[in-house]
Amino acid sequence: MHIQTHVLSGWCVGNLLPLTPRERLFCMIAAAAQDIDGIGRVISEELYFDYHHKFGHCAAFGLLLSLVLTVFSTNRRLAFVTYLALFHLHLFLDYLGSGPGWPLYYYWPFSDAEWLNPRAWPFFSWQNIGSAFALVGGTVWIAVRCRRTPLEILMPSLDQKAVEWLDGRSADRASVAPGPPSPISREGHSFSTNLRNNTVPRV
Repeated sequence: MHIQTHVLSGWCVGNLLPLTPRERLFCMIAAAAQDIDGIGRVISEELYFDYHHKFGHCAAFGLLLSLVLTVFSTNRRLAFVTYLALFHLHLFLDYLGSGPGWPLYYYWPFSDAEWLNPRAWPFFSWQNIGSAFALVGGTVWIAVRCRRTPLEILMPSLDQKAVEWLDGRSADRASVAPGPPSPISREGHSFSTNLRNNTVPRV
């Protein structure tokens, strides 16, 4: 799947648990760092196809990544379990939506055994795009409800501006909501009705 989808999956899961801002950042890293094995594309296509879904998508990398992130976490037991779960969530999403012909090498470097989904969604399928939009919706909901965005540590000022902008949008929608008719409107309606019926009281 797209790396943005993985990042937002880590953010949404991290907000379901009692974690610190740093740990929520680590959740995004734990959900997306696997794609570091795609950096070989910068050097050559051959290196990319040889090592993508190998180095970063194996159990050894997931365990090492989770341990390193846990060292810098506060709620270590919960954090470790969450990071390791997010690593496997990444694998599950890739198994579903990386496109046909992209196996996972979970036991690498000890084995080249492949996990291949013959019915994997195409990379730019409606399922992948729909998943991304669902996570964007979850991210907006978190911003409105919890008043934070994925930028809360990296760019705190921009994080608050985004939250304030969403607050303003909510306030604008509330201000245009229809309310009960005013007394003047009711009186005006009664007067015009009486006028049509020739029942306006004489003075």
